[in-house]
Amino acid sequence: MFRAFRSEVEAAVESALSALDLPTDDLGVEEPPEDMPATLASSVAFRLAGEVGAPPPAVAEDVASEIDPDGYEYVDRVDTQGPYVNFYVSEAYYADALDAGRDAGYGELPATGKSVVVEHTSANPTGPVHVGRARNPIFGDAVARLLEYAGNDVETHYYVNDAGRQVAVFTWAYETFDESDLPDPERDRADYDLVRYYRKGNDFLESADDEAVAEAEAEIAEIMQGLEAGDEATFERVATVVDQVLSGMRTSLERLPAEFDRFVKETEFIRNGDADEVVTRLKDSDAAVYEEDAWQLDLSEYGIEKNLVFLRSDDTTLYTTRDLAHHEWKFDNYDEAVTVLGEDHKLQAEQLEAALDVLGNETDKLRQTFYSWVNLPEGGMSTREGTGVDLDDLLDESVRRAREEVEDRLDTRIRNDDLSEDDIDRIARQVGIGAVRYDIVSKQPTKGITFEWERALDFEAQSAPYVQYVHARCCGIESEAAEAGIEPAADVSVLTTDAERALIEEIARFPAVIERAADDLEPHVVATFARDFAETFNTFYRECSVLNADDEAVSAARLGLVEAARHTVANALDVLGIEAPESM
Repeated sequence: MFRAFRSEVEAAVESALSALDLPTDDLGVEEPPEDMPATLASSVAFRLAGEVGAPPPAVAEDVASEIDPDGYEYVDRVDTQGPYVNFYVSEAYYADALDAGRDAGYGELPATGKSVVVEHTSANPTGPVHVGRARNPIFGDAVARLLEYAGNDVETHYYVNDAGRQVAVFTWAYETFDESDLPDPERDRADYDLVRYYRKGNDFLESADDEAVAEAEAEIAEIMQGLEAGDEATFERVATVVDQVLSGMRTSLERLPAEFDRFVKETEFIRNGDADEVVTRLKDSDAAVYEEDAWQLDLSEYGIEKNLVFLRSDDTTLYTTRDLAHHEWKFDNYDEAVTVLGEDHKLQAEQLEAALDVLGNETDKLRQTFYSWVNLPEGGMSTREGTGVDLDDLLDESVRRAREEVEDRLDTRIRNDDLSEDDIDRIARQVGIGAVRYDIVSKQPTKGITFEWERALDFEAQSAPYVQYVHARCCGIESEAAEAGIEPAADVSVLTTDAERALIEEIARFPAVIERAADDLEPHVVATFARDFAETFNTFYRECSVLNADDEAVSAARLGLVEAARHTVANALDVLGIEAPESM
């Protein structure tokens, strides 16, 4: 409803400006300051005051006088406050918003007919996923969910780096060292088992004598060259370690959950000749230069000072070269390609987009979004050095702490004390993992995060449990209402209090929030909405009894409002990849 209301407001302002023979290039429609009661306002008078030669309040009055609310379904009335033209919603707006919210799929936008591939995570398959990289699968999964809610046909891909130096080092180490050379694995799983070889190999390359390192480097180079040459035996050697590690990494990622429709390997584009074909075309381009024994692209025309090396002196390609072939394949198969990247890849991303343009691609099909790191108060993390905190550790600890919180609340009778052990286990998992996801996805992606347990697991503050409890509370109200024989209704005529109307207005905003967040690839906008929605619902809950209202019609209508609220908060959490508990 909010999207339809905004369209009507924009049409009204444009019509008024046309009638006054004023420019309509900027309508100034926005949400008004908090101290103004209107749902939307136009600040166009600020822009036009100089042109008209009158103070902004006078211009606003002129614009408002040209608008007839009777010509619009969702505009009830129009007035001015200083330089603002204010628009208020009609009864039809409230009625339609409440009716729409009672649909279980509320918030899902109409199908766009557009296919979108979202590539995210793509961590090197050298060991368990660690906390520093946890933002990528959480943020990336939320972006994919958001785009799907916005009506797109979405596929999620994990681009597997199985052709680079790190994987070559890993393969060499796996084939070189014995189990007896290694410490015990931290967990009984392939990624924890094999990462010991990777760490041992790196330690060896950093500490062994020059002759031993030179011999090892020759073997590593042989693996890289075998991959480049399309040698099937080399592909199989690398796949032995990569596939095992990926299986373990997937287990961790599925706990979030972050699941993928397809794992696309770099070596696919070596094996099918696409990477070689890209190299040939890049060599033939005007941007190609041969400097320092390597083929490079001079991208200064794109404002990029650093050249992109696309072929080494030994005729081996680089990650970005193969990624160019990968992106051209995506462009051939999808209408839009979205990539989620760490902030340390910004230069590489700029070079990639410029090189795609050099190759003649429509780069407007590419959208790249970046995130900053997640840290724990204990400090930094590194898989290679083996000093980090793994994602599994973070999730285990979060579930453990959530369980302690739930049990403590049972002991103090703050929460439902009839929960079974299975219920407590379920809630601990839903709340613990939800807390991790929400704490990460609720922040602007470009801002660094230091994860703090106390904040993330606070049932009373602006956190996942705070929002999740709204859903559980809605379920509880509906369950009690069913036992009392109360049926929900959609009669807004009896929902007249400020708390009721405020909750309906928040429900009405949800599809517009989805649209805006999807346009900007910003799931944190949905997280902010969910937090604000929870506050609005809690005000309604405190002030408006559903089961003990003075009038049966009011009880039924409030129950219908609770149903719409439940769908809204459940789907907002679903966009964020967070479960909505039925009890807490």
